[in-house]
This record gives sequence, C-alpha cells and structure tokens, in this order.
Amino acid sequence: MPKPSPVTPDAPAHIHTPLLTQQWLDLAFIHWAVEPDAVAGLLPRGTVPDTHDGVTYVGLVAFRMHRVGWLRLPGVPYLGTFPETNVRLYSVDAHGRRGVVFRSMDASRLIPVVMGRVGFRLPYLWSRMAVRAAGDTVTYTSSRRWPGPRGASSRITVRTGDRIEEPTELEHFLTARWGMHNAFFGGPEPVAYLPNHHPRWPLYRAELVSCEENLITAAGLPAPSTAPVSVLYSPGVPVRLGRPARPAGIPTP
Repeated sequence: MPKPSPVTPDAPAHIHTPLLTQQWLDLAFIHWAVEPDAVAGLLPRGTVPDTHDGVTYVGLVAFRMHRVGWLRLPGVPYLGTFPETNVRLYSVDAHGRRGVVFRSMDASRLIPVVMGRVGFRLPYLWSRMAVRAAGDTVTYTSSRRWPGPRGASSRITVRTGDRIEEPTELEHFLTARWGMHNAFFGGPEPVAYLPNHHPRWPLYRAELVSCEENLITAAGLPAPSTAPVSVLYSPGVPVRLGRPARPAGIPTP
C-alpha cells in the first residue's frame, strides 16, 4: 500500500455534480481503539485498516439524516429524513485514499433502507429509532426490525460541552473522512470509493452519559471492554456525495 493521503480537516476536492445531497445533523461520534489485526479481516478486498499512532478505531455514530436528494433535486422531507446509527471502521486503499467502511447502518425508513441495500450494496437495516434532545443532552435509540439480527439495539445519551476551537490530530482523523469504501459494483474487482464533500466539522466536547448497545457485536466486532477514547458531538453539516469511482479512479458511466 502507498503512503495514505494526508488527513485534512477540509475536503480535498469539490463535488460539482453530486449523486446525492443530504444533511447530517445532531451527530454523536463515539470511538474505541482496536488493534488493526483485529479488524483487518472485516474490510473489503483492496483496503487495509487506516491507523493513527499504530492503532485503528471502531466508530459508533448516531445522527439524523435530513432531506436526502438525488442529483440537484430538492431533498425529500419525509422519506429522506430519518434517524440513523452506524458502526464503522477506518480504511485506506491502494491509491492512499482514506475512508470508512460501514459494518452496519440502522435507519428508520424502510424505502431508503431497501434502496441503500439494493442500489449501493450498503449494510442498511430497518430499525425503530428516535433522536430526542433535552437541554444539553441528546438521546439516540434504535431497535432492529429487519433483516436482523433481532434484538440488536442501542440507547445512547451524550451531554454536549464546549466548542472545540482546535481539534486534535486524532479528532480530525476520526471525523474528517472524505469517502467510503464499498463493493458497489459486485464481481471480483476490488472495492470502489464514493467521495463526499462538506464544510469543516463544527465539533464539541461531549460526555457519554450512557451507552447500552449490542450493535457492535451484531456487526461482527468484539464488544468494547474499555471506555471510549473519544466522544464528540456536532450539530451537523450539509453534504454532497459524488459518484462511486472504480479502483483505478475512473468514475462509473
């Protein structure tokens, strides 16, 4: 693998013609450190764990998806707006492109779940979900419906703190991810890369008030045995997603 591209808090390239537009709102970023060998076998072919100071991370990210839209069309207010909670890993490919790999993506709208599974081959799962704010706390709940495993659920509460004026290198590493790796096309070829673009994250310190979940183990990962190394909150950003690029970096037709 070549040397990974630098971690940059700002998107490296603008996406002039987006495939999708959306907003990611009220995000809780919760991360645990893991040894790269523990997750390498869960990444798609053509990628390896991306590391910071020799370790990689498992992320549990809960948020509200808001007004997903195709191309330059207006975002959809109902079907395109729903809570979502992801379990993700950190990856780098043979071109040095840093990204994320989603192990599970719980969402509360069935039609977007089916479209994500069929159209993008993403691990979307239909769940009962809610995001509730009360003062300086936000609570995210989910209970999986389909396709399972039944009983996979989460209840996460974070208390937001002060704005982070200068995020650390690790905080940029965990949040400034400008694409995802996924086997969008099928067949024997290596993984493809779907880029994203958004403004720099507004990040806040956060306290993990409670975290009862089994989404991480349901995603095939070992249960966390220690407290998370990073808990952050962001009010959110508008996002543009580009078209998936094949391994050689050639956009799909």
